[in-house]
Amino acid sequence: MPWLLVATAVVMAAGGALLGVATSPTPRVRVRVPVPGAHAPLPTLRSPLQAAPSVEDAAPVSGPLRAPGGPFLRDAAGRVILLRGVNVVYKHPPFEVYPAPGKPWNFDAHDASLMARLGFDVVRLGMTWRGLEPGTAPANDPAICRRGRPGNPHQFNQAVLDHYLGHLKQTVDLLARFHIFTILDMHQDVYNEMFDGEGAPNWAVCTNGAPNVDPPGRWSRSYGTAAAGAAFGNFWTNDVVGNLQGQFDMVWGKVAKYFAGDPWVIGFDPFNEPFSASLVTRGDEHFDAQLECFYTGRAHIGAPRRGAPRFACPRRDPRTGVIPVMLANDRKALVFEEPDNYASRGLPTFLGPMSFHNLVFNFHIYCGARSPVTGNPTNLARCAAQEARALTRRSEDRLEIGSKQYAPGGTGWFMSEFGATSDPGLLKSVTAIADQDLLGWAYWSWRYYADPTGSASEGLVMADGKLRSTAFVLSRPYAEATAGTPLSMHFSPGTRRFAFAYRARAAIRAPTVIEVPVDVQYRAGYCATVSGARITSDPTTPLLVIQASRSGIVHVRVRPGRCRG
Repeated sequence: MPWLLVATAVVMAAGGALLGVATSPTPRVRVRVPVPGAHAPLPTLRSPLQAAPSVEDAAPVSGPLRAPGGPFLRDAAGRVILLRGVNVVYKHPPFEVYPAPGKPWNFDAHDASLMARLGFDVVRLGMTWRGLEPGTAPANDPAICRRGRPGNPHQFNQAVLDHYLGHLKQTVDLLARFHIFTILDMHQDVYNEMFDGEGAPNWAVCTNGAPNVDPPGRWSRSYGTAAAGAAFGNFWTNDVVGNLQGQFDMVWGKVAKYFAGDPWVIGFDPFNEPFSASLVTRGDEHFDAQLECFYTGRAHIGAPRRGAPRFACPRRDPRTGVIPVMLANDRKALVFEEPDNYASRGLPTFLGPMSFHNLVFNFHIYCGARSPVTGNPTNLARCAAQEARALTRRSEDRLEIGSKQYAPGGTGWFMSEFGATSDPGLLKSVTAIADQDLLGWAYWSWRYYADPTGSASEGLVMADGKLRSTAFVLSRPYAEATAGTPLSMHFSPGTRRFAFAYRARAAIRAPTVIEVPVDVQYRAGYCATVSGARITSDPTTPLLVIQASRSGIVHVRVRPGRCRG
């Protein structure tokens, strides 16, 4: 049964006995939380730094995390971990963020502190191939772009890579200070700056002589140009002597090795929004075969789904693809593999099962009925319906993409981009479904950073450092760590009431931890009630810590205002 339907059934059943197991008779426990008054100002980037929330009897959730099969990620204690956060991507030189006062790419403790106060526990942190391996050769260099057997393009520089990774590490460590995980995202949009995007280095642009034109209108129109189509095509077929895929994979291996053992880098997103002109000319089936070959390599190719033809890899693709290269250098990392770009609108993906451990099906959800200037929805009802359909389809994909060996019950899943809007209405619908499906997510995006492929309406934090009204939808209570199996979760931004149910497992000694964003939703305090367990956290902390002494169903409810009596 698709997870969406399972979650719906669980919500309906969670009020009493579920699957024959009765709720625990443990008395309800009330906790009063004295926090700043309801009229206290919202935090901003200029607010005083606030340490990451912690409690004495519950160490912060830390990695590495596992994806053992089924929809959930788990920590070393066996708890289900739910990730909620934002994207941080800088698309101009130096193609990364790090502490640099006065620079437009500055990302410092004020950013991380504000994220923690919003209750976020993950950042999808952008990096680019150009930043990692910029090289010196120009686009369309014959020594790289002529057809032939792939070889060494002689563009790699270890010192340049180390310098870039050193800055990236600063940001990872900064986020870790505030108990925020990092997913490293190899970002690209329209392949390269030549096409009004970013991602690949200039030396890796081979356009087969097609003239580069700048079509009028929104930046995404550049995807349809012959030059961009050729550049993508030469990458996916790896048929030029510059060995584009081979170099890309090699660089990813070095990134994975550099961060191996870092408990706060929980995984890697190999390629943002994979695109090929063949999506338009030959359909998803053709490109998804190339995409699976890129992920797995010729030696590990799986079987297609949905009746697509048998996969056949381009003959010059690397034998070992990017995913096994990553895992060879960091065997504990999660790999957040993405379907093709069209999947963000709910179209099907034909990617087949991949025989690797720790895979997470990672997708984006965006509506097509959006303003070409701001990206905001032009028809809210139509957008909400389309995004709901897309989430249903992705929930079905999750069940089929995992291999039976490594992911019984399907892969884990994660919505790594959605939103890109200043309209709270659109966010209410998609976040409500994500709560219902117990789905982790990362909102696009944290700040605007003069994004060449976006708009100023997308940033959660505005240019003056203040939060948009969308913060009241995104900053919401959620079960960050569950000592058992989550059953249902619901939050109403209007009433600010939160309800969570889970089946506790007494064998898991670590507690259940619920993020309660007191600085946004509960500035006049909150009242928590629990049945089937007891609250062990101090009443002033935004981390609600729950300990169950025996197995059984636990219900948690949070409402604004102080408890009576």
